[in-house]
Amino acid sequence: MIIKKITLFFIGLILLQPAMNSAQTQKKKPTKKIAQTKMPFVWEGANLYFLMTDRFCNGNPKKEIYLNRTKSTAKLRGFEGGNLRGIIQKLDEGYFEKLGINAIWFTPIVEQIHDGVDEGTGLTYGFHGYWTRDWTALDPNFGTKKDLAELVKKAHAKGIRIMLDGVINHTGPVTEVDTVWPSDWVRTGPQCKYDNYENTTACTLVKNLPDVLTESNQPVELPAFLVEKWKNEGRYNQEMASLDAFFKRTGYPRAPRYYIIKWLTDYIAEFGIDGYRADTVKHVGEAVWSDFKTQCDYAFALWKKNNPTKVLDNNSFYTIAEVYNYGISGGQDFDFGDQKVNYFKHGFNSLINFEFKWNAAQLGYEAMFSKYNQQLQGPLKGYSVLNYLSSHDDGKPFDADRKKTYESANRLLLSPGIAQIYYGDETARSLVVPGTEGDATLRSFMNWDDVASNPDTKKILNHWQKLGQFRKKHASVGAGVHEQISEKPYVFSRTYSLGKIQDKVVIALELKPGEKEIPTGKIFKNGTLVKDAYSGKTAMVKNGKIKFNTEFDLLLLEAQK
Repeated sequence: MIIKKITLFFIGLILLQPAMNSAQTQKKKPTKKIAQTKMPFVWEGANLYFLMTDRFCNGNPKKEIYLNRTKSTAKLRGFEGGNLRGIIQKLDEGYFEKLGINAIWFTPIVEQIHDGVDEGTGLTYGFHGYWTRDWTALDPNFGTKKDLAELVKKAHAKGIRIMLDGVINHTGPVTEVDTVWPSDWVRTGPQCKYDNYENTTACTLVKNLPDVLTESNQPVELPAFLVEKWKNEGRYNQEMASLDAFFKRTGYPRAPRYYIIKWLTDYIAEFGIDGYRADTVKHVGEAVWSDFKTQCDYAFALWKKNNPTKVLDNNSFYTIAEVYNYGISGGQDFDFGDQKVNYFKHGFNSLINFEFKWNAAQLGYEAMFSKYNQQLQGPLKGYSVLNYLSSHDDGKPFDADRKKTYESANRLLLSPGIAQIYYGDETARSLVVPGTEGDATLRSFMNWDDVASNPDTKKILNHWQKLGQFRKKHASVGAGVHEQISEKPYVFSRTYSLGKIQDKVVIALELKPGEKEIPTGKIFKNGTLVKDAYSGKTAMVKNGKIKFNTEFDLLLLEAQK
């Protein structure tokens, strides 16, 4: 009888096993749903960190001189030692993650002219990266292709996208050791007058900056100096075979612009970079940028195909245009005076918004936020703009004296659109450097000593970090819909939806330290436990309002999960 009962018991277990397995399977299903609703990376609301490669961090302890660049330069106009290894070092230290950064753009790293020139502001080397000599090689001052591969790999492991800076418009200046490119490649005059379309595109930006004949369809041979260089480096046959394959695949004529497009997009196919910021876009015919984007997309798809385990997501290759003086108020068009051009329809996902710093200075928070919401949810729907308050070539930053560092963070990181943090915005790096000429004052070395030891700098950085992490966590802040909830106290919401994904936050600014009560509108229902991401405190919504007691003058509210 006992044996019979034991036998029946085990038979019962066997019969129950499918049901148990089924129950376990059902328990796993919600986990999958959670994974599907995880907030994805959204370019339109990215936290983009812009740094000058030579001025951010030196990760190479050896102070080396490359390419015989031994001349004395004007102040902050030579190579100061920043490099790719320095960026890698800060990735390893978690600096970008703590700041909430999910995309990094750094100045061009291709090989620069070997000599220096004086454009009226003192002898200058190509430390900034915009004076190309060879698009196919990295400048040894910046690092190696091995360094770039490591940087991209480590950034991707942290969910950070990498955006390179591409120049098609011009070569570097002519010097005694850097010969001019052939006349079927470049023009050396006239100099741009900027008063209409032709006088902006078919001309040189400044004296002694050869302008690539990007409008030409005439097949050209490689410059003799480049052929000799590649042969000396033992890679001529490899480079020529690669060029032959490119022109055979695309059917493009061997015109100057297509060589450069090929060379720039090779970095996508080889390293898997995620985007390009394109330099001096309005000085190149818009059709060129359409071709550029086509080849960027091809190269990105090729990299994904060849590296399936390294693909971050389904985002397309992202492009941002520097159309100097474009402003968000212009919608999709840039006006040359005699004609308008829509660069969004010619290969670009986003344009740098040169208007932002003026809006920040002239408008209150709500007027500014609602203006940007109206534009981005209206004529610019599906695109975005890159907002900035200071930059490497804008001589009139929002806060040159660094007296509005907290307001700067609030305006930049809480505005709709992509936020560009220029290296040192978050640490009050000085933008006024005595003894400098021109834009050199904007390009001092990153103030790491202050970050390490200055209490005021640490406090400022902490504010930027809290806002940056909140913005990174919530796509609604940069890419969502803005709506004011209350004028006094000033409270607003941001909401974002993508398929089944819903993200919503409530933000309050200009509050008084201590106890504060604000309305939450329709965002959080009564009984919802809400966390203030800035102070870390939680509270319950009651009667459409919520109370907090914090020492701070703002609230960053999210549903507590």
